[in-house]
Amino acid sequence: MKITFDREKFQTAFQTAAMVAPSRSPKPILQSVKLDATEKATILMATDMEIGVRIEVEGIEVEQPGSIVLPVARFGSILKEVRDERLSVQREESRTVVQAQHSKFTLSSEDPDEFPTVQTFAEGKYHEVSARVLKELIRRTLFATDTESGRYALGGILLELGEKSITAVATDGRRLAKMEGPATQVDGHGNSDAMTIIPSRAMQLIERSLTDLDATVQIASRTNDVLVKVGPATIYARLVEGRFPKWRDVLPEKREAALIEMSVGPAFAALRQAAIVTSDESRGIDFTFGHGSMILSSNTAEVGDSRVEIPIPYDGENVEITMDHRFVQDFYKVLGGENNFTLNIQNAESAALFSTDDNYDYVVMPLARDR
Repeated sequence: MKITFDREKFQTAFQTAAMVAPSRSPKPILQSVKLDATEKATILMATDMEIGVRIEVEGIEVEQPGSIVLPVARFGSILKEVRDERLSVQREESRTVVQAQHSKFTLSSEDPDEFPTVQTFAEGKYHEVSARVLKELIRRTLFATDTESGRYALGGILLELGEKSITAVATDGRRLAKMEGPATQVDGHGNSDAMTIIPSRAMQLIERSLTDLDATVQIASRTNDVLVKVGPATIYARLVEGRFPKWRDVLPEKREAALIEMSVGPAFAALRQAAIVTSDESRGIDFTFGHGSMILSSNTAEVGDSRVEIPIPYDGENVEITMDHRFVQDFYKVLGGENNFTLNIQNAESAALFSTDDNYDYVVMPLARDR
């Protein structure tokens, strides 16, 4: 096998595939990316047996068709450090020869036939969704997944696939993010009671693959796994086991409570100031809304205290709540400084509901005032 390619273009695809390959594994071959080169297409494949990816790479000159296994660490370093525009890769028995204009590398290589199969997308039933919509759904929910507690069902994003919609939900038990967007159902896909909970790592890979925001993404959810076709890439992932919480019970209905229209920019600036005196042990900030202002105050014994006040368009009686500043900050970050939102707040014991006009809701559970 022998191919020649543009280094920078190939490096982008290789780095995406390499995200899946584990840094350590009882199967050393999984720490590599397999390349299949034919006269029709060149495909990169990687898997850790839970998540897999296939990426078709364009612009490859195939001089001799065949397969080769490329070790992520060594070959990735070659792509990074060599400055030549074009490289050639050739398999010689159990060796991989990488040739540049001013350098040459010979690496040991494993048998391509030993590399596990990575599934292709051949489904007739699926959902279609805009890459732009899917990227925003992932970006606005992924941060709220639980990566620490071991509650497996919370370690991913729940996708609910409706006839004309797609809903993404994530929670760690202390806050919940949910966003809905338009989608198209093809041939009745998604009409089952099975939960589609996609692991956070797979969602990160999908988001990274969404480079052409005008493209259409195909999502096929099956009993135990999901396939996502994103342009030249197909991503496979085993679904997270367990039952996702009944998130609609967590999401407060629009209540008879204070509805406060706010802009992210000034609110985020005030939060950053108030958070200066917080610590890992004392993360709560007291929020007071009323009489035309929002007051943020914090007190940490070993650090000090802060009080920040900004005007807001709410003239009602004071409503108070204490929230973990990190959770509120995460919401501000994904929205961006120029966007507006509505805060629905009832009292110090009830969850705060942050909402936008593009079907995005974010719930934060309150902290005890005597934290």
